[in-house]
Amino acid sequence: MEPESTETGPFRLLFVCTGNTCRSPMAAAIARGQVAERGWGQVEVASAGVSAYDGGEPSGGAVRAASQRGLDLTDHRSTLLTPALAESADLILTMSASHLVRVVEMGAGERAAVITSFAEGEDATLDLTGVPDPIGGSDEEYLETFDVLDDLVTRALDRIAPVVEP
Repeated sequence: MEPESTETGPFRLLFVCTGNTCRSPMAAAIARGQVAERGWGQVEVASAGVSAYDGGEPSGGAVRAASQRGLDLTDHRSTLLTPALAESADLILTMSASHLVRVVEMGAGERAAVITSFAEGEDATLDLTGVPDPIGGSDEEYLETFDVLDDLVTRALDRIAPVVEP
């Protein structure tokens, strides 16, 4: 799956997990920071959850992990993934294969991939293992998840660079 250029408007990148309180908010925060560093003003980053309820706060572990890495998640509020939100995204990166199934059911599968597979590149073996959910885990588990996401997001952004760079 290759991301395609958008002729008009911003490139919309959406990260998806289960409750939109841990993995996808951390991935979105990481991506926003890297997008800013790369000077990509035309890229919008968002996150959502397949089982989220709108307005929920991020998990304490995610807030602490992000803070230790210099990012702030305190203003994040969870968002339920809807067909309209999925349709508006140019690229949807999910945290697991089950999230990808839900995106496919919503009709946006042609623009979606599990982040581990997408980060590996087009010639890589399909990797649907995804990113383990740290919910309920120790702060160390959240930090490990954050660091895994940091690497995956970097590699994913490297892949979309030809599409979004001027």
